[in-house]
Amino acid sequence: MEILIAVFFLLSVTFPILHLYHCLPWFRESNERIRRDPKLKKWMIDHGYEEEKGISILIPCYNETGILETSLESMKELSYSHFEVIYINDGSTDDTMKSMKELLQLKTSSKSPCGKLSHEKVKGVYQSGLYPNIYVIDKMNGGKADALNAGIEYASNDVVITLDADTILADNALSAVNDVLKDEDVVAAGGMVHVLQTKTNQPLNRLSLHYANMLLRVQVLDFLKAFYISKLSLVRFNALAVISGAFGIFRKQVLLDVGGYRKTIGEDIDITLRIHKYMAKHKNLRISFIADAVGYTELPETWKDLIKQRLRWQKAYIDCVIHFRTFFGKTLFTKAVSFFYIFETFLVGTLASFVMTGIVIMNMLDAPQNSYLNYVFFYLFWLFFFGLIYDLVAVGIGKHYGFSFEWKDIFRLISALFFDIFVYRFVTMYFVMYGSISYFFNRKWNKVKRTGRDYHADSKHAA
Repeated sequence: MEILIAVFFLLSVTFPILHLYHCLPWFRESNERIRRDPKLKKWMIDHGYEEEKGISILIPCYNETGILETSLESMKELSYSHFEVIYINDGSTDDTMKSMKELLQLKTSSKSPCGKLSHEKVKGVYQSGLYPNIYVIDKMNGGKADALNAGIEYASNDVVITLDADTILADNALSAVNDVLKDEDVVAAGGMVHVLQTKTNQPLNRLSLHYANMLLRVQVLDFLKAFYISKLSLVRFNALAVISGAFGIFRKQVLLDVGGYRKTIGEDIDITLRIHKYMAKHKNLRISFIADAVGYTELPETWKDLIKQRLRWQKAYIDCVIHFRTFFGKTLFTKAVSFFYIFETFLVGTLASFVMTGIVIMNMLDAPQNSYLNYVFFYLFWLFFFGLIYDLVAVGIGKHYGFSFEWKDIFRLISALFFDIFVYRFVTMYFVMYGSISYFFNRKWNKVKRTGRDYHADSKHAA
């Protein structure tokens, strides 16, 4: 028992230390940040010195009436010339399609599919009469993966970006994507995602917690840690296992080569691992993380919606462990993505929760005076210690990349730090444990309820 506790303790602290160290700026790759004066860049494009890659933005929509206008306003404001937006109405049962017709003045389009991927029947393809680069695909309901496959079929450009309907892109996002994907060896990438409820009128510099409740604040810390520490570190190891569905970037041909999206509870993890399998046969290719391509996505504001979201995420991890078990087994010590997925995500991130909880319960019931309990408290102390360091480093790295909080948010930030360490950490253990077990009994794709808030018109944009 002592050896088991020691092994899990070492694994639990090794990976956080590794990522904390590896995410620091001096490990930055050469193409990780390409920041240039927008005016100079526009002049170079206008005078033929630089080319804008064509980009197709795919936005699956299922009952998105509440957030649709916010999404359209965001797409209209992007300062990029060569892009199209394709909304995929995936059999919505609300007024999504009706709203699109009213907001876009749709007319029938002659856009045709490439015929490589299967998906549910498309009822009609339309083009906006107001904004010629915006299209709508109206299809039978098939789920998010199916909708994305339909979007890929109709995408006209080599670069495909997938967004959730509640994702808003910052003005420079497409330019940042264009800069990184000039490197033909980059076949996929993830953009930087912040919390929409913290968006300010300075979307590339400032975040605000002013209208965010405690649940949103700890999720803000979660995203800072996930993107500025874990994803940065993993992509430098060529081990990024999840390109966020809120802002994913892909070469269209690669999506076709891997067979598109699989109908599953975690399509974003699945497609990322499919691309890793593809890259195993093409050694020069890689996945990148574009920290300067910034998007904002809406997060749950209630415990009910948060539980639905996080349980679905955990089920997706378990689904991919099972579905890709052969790939992981063959490449466990030859591909970094397999090593980190099994040892960090599965063993430390999932199994350790069951083991340590089991040890605590056994000792409380059988021998409260047993010395094993000391090991558990020692383990928890270090979890708290690294939790605090992780939060502080995430905030610091975020500031390094240009995102800081207002001074009046300091108290809110500090209170979120303590809530994260002493409360939310244990709640996430529940998500992991219950989600892992419930995967084998319920694999439904539970949709989180949108707030319906207009983030362009409403200054009080968070709860």
